[in-house]
Amino acid sequence: MTVASLLARFIGFVYRLPLTNMIGDEGNGIYSSAYYIYTFFLVLSSAGLPAAISKMVSERVAKGRHNDAYKVFRIALISATVLGCVCFAALYFGADSISRLIQQPRSYYSIMTLSPTVLIVAIIAVFRGYFQGVGNVAPSAVSQVVDQVFNAVFSVLCAHLLMKAVSNDPVALGAAGGTLGTGIGALAGLAFIVFMFYLAYPAIRQSRAADRHKGTEPGSKITGELFATAVPIILGTAVFAITNLIDAVMIMGRLTNGAGFAEKTATDLYGQVTGKYVVLTTLPISISTAFAAAAIPSIAASRVKGDYENVKRKINSAIRLTMLFTIPAAVGLGVLGPQIIELLFPNVPGGGELLSIGAVSIIFLSLTQITTGMLQSIGKVRIPVIAAVFGALVKIPFNYFLIAIPSINVKGAVISTIACYIVASGIDWMMLCRITKLKPDYKGILIKPLFSALLMGFSVYVSYYLSFFALGRNSVSVLVSVVFGIGVYFAFMAFTNGLNSEDVRQIPLVRRLLK
Repeated sequence: MTVASLLARFIGFVYRLPLTNMIGDEGNGIYSSAYYIYTFFLVLSSAGLPAAISKMVSERVAKGRHNDAYKVFRIALISATVLGCVCFAALYFGADSISRLIQQPRSYYSIMTLSPTVLIVAIIAVFRGYFQGVGNVAPSAVSQVVDQVFNAVFSVLCAHLLMKAVSNDPVALGAAGGTLGTGIGALAGLAFIVFMFYLAYPAIRQSRAADRHKGTEPGSKITGELFATAVPIILGTAVFAITNLIDAVMIMGRLTNGAGFAEKTATDLYGQVTGKYVVLTTLPISISTAFAAAAIPSIAASRVKGDYENVKRKINSAIRLTMLFTIPAAVGLGVLGPQIIELLFPNVPGGGELLSIGAVSIIFLSLTQITTGMLQSIGKVRIPVIAAVFGALVKIPFNYFLIAIPSINVKGAVISTIACYIVASGIDWMMLCRITKLKPDYKGILIKPLFSALLMGFSVYVSYYLSFFALGRNSVSVLVSVVFGIGVYFAFMAFTNGLNSEDVRQIPLVRRLLK
């Protein structure tokens, strides 16, 4: 799950490079405005379904109730289809009004092309939740990769074709081409996971036939439990989706009305935040997202069996592994922010300072994601909602005052994001420890990775400038310093015993190599 999630994120990141170099920061601003609207509707239609379904299915499978587990799947599929259709219609027919509401009328075509994707992804979410609940993460994992491969190819291709075909506003149409690729990718992912379900169905039918309970839960009870579990998750996720929408409106408004920037300059700056800073910082965060998704059914099953010691062990392990990767990622991106941006976006190299300032948000957003998953797995789905609300309440005033200062401008949005996730992750962490009586392994989770990452950061900084002095090329110097930094980090982790054999064996590819 983690490897596939990283691969999917990496593919999604790679295609944004030629797309950004084609449509520029201005096009990224248009693209992102539409994408955040789409994300909000996606959250409303399906965000809580994979976690809720995997939790409910895994609990019933652990008790041998395979018919009831399949009934959860069927009810969820009907619910997701209905919700997906409603959100699709709202986006498609409301595209003009929505684009004007967010002060980005040029995002109209991008919103329209994204609207069917809401329905497609809602249906995919049900299949992924069911497969994860029965302990088979391969279909979910591979479908993500299939989705992103098609997305990458068709986003760049459609953007290129539309920019060549249309002359009145090629940048806006190029952004719409990028969003069109998202829908094509989702359709490919749906086709793959439905095919995998078709192959798995004989085994599903066999397990249902052997179920001595024969399915005793009424549909109304399952529907109630599904929405009782999914709605708080949706609300928690929706709060952060709403903060992205607030960013879309506030950044443009505060840059033009507060700081006095022209509309094109404001769109460019917004594009730097969403098309560079957000894209690069969310790449390592996919690790925590994958760990959280994989851990939910496992921890839920242990909790149902009353194995609370195993619950605590799994929580500690998942958080430690998440920090093992995300802390050095934050330090590395922070040290080489401008140089990485120049390497990846040679045609539009602005925005490196945003990465240097905001890389620390990776740590706190990852912690928010993984602790949210842990709380959901033990049935405490309302706590992440409360944490998210408090985080959003902190973000809004930071945005309002900081973005309007011309010398700070969009850096204010990055600072407010850091503050938001510090608050949200702090509440989640505190409540998780209190509820589970968890005794966190702070040495393994924080001290050893942070110590090794800081030494890595120093070595990366020195090696970059030595390489640049010798070779005079930014691209080669970045690659040399990154490879050297990875070696330094893992060497110090091994030296401090921050990376033990149990941790190593839980990393999927490494575990296979050891076997």
